[in-house]
Amino acid sequence: MTPRRLLPVASAPGADLPVRPALDEVIAAAHDSGTAVLVAPPGSGKTSLLPLALADAFDGRVVVAEPRRLATRAAAHRLAALVGESPGESVGYAMRGERVGGRATRVEVVTTGLLVQRLQRDPDLPGVAALLIDECHERHLDADLALAFGVDVRATLRPDLALVATSATPDIAALTAALSAGGGATPVVSAATRSYDVEIVWAPPPVSTPLLPGSRVDRRLLTHVAGLARRALAETAGNVLVFVPGEAEVAAVVAALGDAGEVLPLYGRQSRAEQQRVFAPSSRRRVIVTTAVAESSLTVPGVRTVVDSGLARQPRLDPARGLTALVTTRVSRASADQRAGRAGREGPGRVYRSWSETDHAHLTAQTAPEIATTDLAGFALAVAAWGAPSGAGLALLDAPPAAALDAAVTLLRDLEAVDGMGRITERGRRLAAVGIHPRLARALLDGAALVGAQRATETVALLSDDSPSGRGDDLPARLRELHAGRDRAAAARWREEMRRLERAVDHRPKAPGRMDDDQAVGTVVGLAYPDRLARARQGDSPSYLTSGGTGAALADGSGLRGSPWLAVATADRPPGRTEARIRAAAPIDEATARLVAPDLVRTRDEVAWDGGGLVARRVESLGALTLSEAPLRDPDPTLVLAAVRDGLARTGLQVLTWTDRAVSLRRRMAFCRAHLGDPWPPVDEAALLTAADSWLGPDLARVRRSRDLARIDVTTALRRLLPWPAATRFDELAPERIVVPSGSRVTVAYDGAEPPVVAVKLQETFGWTTTPALADGRAPVVLHLLSPAGRTVAVTADLASFWRQGYPQVRAELRARYPKHPWPEDPLATQPTARTQRRSRTGQ
Repeated sequence: MTPRRLLPVASAPGADLPVRPALDEVIAAAHDSGTAVLVAPPGSGKTSLLPLALADAFDGRVVVAEPRRLATRAAAHRLAALVGESPGESVGYAMRGERVGGRATRVEVVTTGLLVQRLQRDPDLPGVAALLIDECHERHLDADLALAFGVDVRATLRPDLALVATSATPDIAALTAALSAGGGATPVVSAATRSYDVEIVWAPPPVSTPLLPGSRVDRRLLTHVAGLARRALAETAGNVLVFVPGEAEVAAVVAALGDAGEVLPLYGRQSRAEQQRVFAPSSRRRVIVTTAVAESSLTVPGVRTVVDSGLARQPRLDPARGLTALVTTRVSRASADQRAGRAGREGPGRVYRSWSETDHAHLTAQTAPEIATTDLAGFALAVAAWGAPSGAGLALLDAPPAAALDAAVTLLRDLEAVDGMGRITERGRRLAAVGIHPRLARALLDGAALVGAQRATETVALLSDDSPSGRGDDLPARLRELHAGRDRAAAARWREEMRRLERAVDHRPKAPGRMDDDQAVGTVVGLAYPDRLARARQGDSPSYLTSGGTGAALADGSGLRGSPWLAVATADRPPGRTEARIRAAAPIDEATARLVAPDLVRTRDEVAWDGGGLVARRVESLGALTLSEAPLRDPDPTLVLAAVRDGLARTGLQVLTWTDRAVSLRRRMAFCRAHLGDPWPPVDEAALLTAADSWLGPDLARVRRSRDLARIDVTTALRRLLPWPAATRFDELAPERIVVPSGSRVTVAYDGAEPPVVAVKLQETFGWTTTPALADGRAPVVLHLLSPAGRTVAVTADLASFWRQGYPQVRAELRARYPKHPWPEDPLATQPTARTQRRSRTGQ
């Protein structure tokens, strides 16, 4: 049966768009190859016309995936208008918590996240003839996943499924490679553009406005942007589209433009009615103040001028702390071009850029893909549920960063969502089916049993909404505001999310026990973020330490100040700050912390060297938080030895008592090492500390304080290092003393690799013709020949030469000074002696 045609004729209002001539080529490529890529700039009509063309060409439903909720709803309304219907008939749409359409729907526009969920539940996609992944150049993580899953489905289950991707940029090598991974080449079709010239006005603020600490935007920049919007109204025609980084900045600029006519905000978290006002016809000029949601994916009508703040807000993960923050950054050149292009859709336009041409040259070329910067826990769970742990074998446009992926997989193991091989468990499938971050899914499922299904659902719906920080950091207070309905749009979103989550919760009667509402919120938050349970460092200090070991602080004036314990849901660490900033938390107590994080509670024995002695205690902790400690009377000898080793390493060998004998032994051993090498061990400071167990081990086991170290017999300990059997010759190789011709035993002085030194009175060496050598003859001794008063009169390592040349001069200088001592003309023929001449004769 031939499908009913939906595509309007070329003369239909709004259908004559630049992309239209390329549609036949895209359809042919999709038929012939099963895959295709359409490259066309934003506003060219690819989102408006290509889904209808696919529906006319294929017998079955066409599913169009958009990266944002706002774009999803806007695209569906646009498509429905082109076929003369309202959304819900031939054209429908679906996103988390909202669905419009039925069995007769031929084109369904969905968010990429919802498409990933559908593929997980039923990868066969019954009734679906074609998948269109729109705006792939934005590189949202869900879009990358949807594309990879679609390629896998085509290769394994549905070779008849047409898979088409669109991109606004011609840099599509990775995209075509991914689509071709299932087999065959992927044709690329480029649509001719019909964009108009856009004049660039470089308009930096009069004073420099760098980003403030905490990624805050300088108010002076926002004032400047509002001024540029007023200037645009005066200098140009048509509507003005103003880009700022986030909702708070949208509100600030809208307020500054309050008397400038019809000024409308546009961002993703608005209600449907508020968003529709922007797209509804109006006879008045408008200023639309928006975020990156209007950068691509949707077209705001009547725009002829763009004012660009040059800023964007993107998620950034700090793997070391497990915290993700929305960071304000400079836009990339590609994003700036996308924004500027919005002014050239309907005629010649103008863009006012609030930075200089020089600054523009230093912007990054492209925005980093989301997979490279964000928390990958949801990604890791999705690919595990797909049967591809860590994404192995999937046609991903970019590989996930190893550190972020490892952190994500570790979290999933902690949640028992994957096994040791990274494969999904039954519990993991239950978590994945909830369709939110794995942490929140765990909090929902486990929290229902602790606080009741209703309170668990309310709290998780609040957490999944990611409310702006401007609403305060007190989560129980936020929940009370939602119950009161003061913010009607926020309350409506919250209730929609609650209804969706309720389907995943076990509603059987529970016995949650006596727990007030605030404590229930803290319990659920703690289940989601056990690594962010936090305790005040002291008293009512705003500074906390988390169970994950991160310092965190409350803002000035926080209503949570004074809470001994907090369960932190959201925190970020702005550049330049040593502590994270707590953005959303709930008070709890120690008992609740123990309840929600039992796996983090540990009891361990600690033995440490502190203040010159051992400190032994039994410590109970929750992650990095110490809960209690008590003295340990009989510590494990292994822990004692490790602590003493640590103390010795920190204090150094000088804490030991080095007697003359110990020093002499160490020097003799160093001499052998220097001149003979192995097996003689090194005995320098570093080597002895490294080998402490080998020579001090038996003694260290008895140490409890510094004075015990001082009592160790270092000489005996060092001898444990002497190598066997070489040690049997130690006294021969490096003797403490040597015998000189007079019969005296004279001490040998050693200094590592330096020659050994013997200081001896000259008269005791008479008749000694050969200088002795030690270390098996490798180290000749240097003789310091002394006068009768013990002063050195000659230094020699060659006695024969000394007697011939040096002795006559020494004899001439000293015989008159020391007449009682022998100074023979022929010392080699004279009896050596340590005595004077008179004593020698008396002795004879």
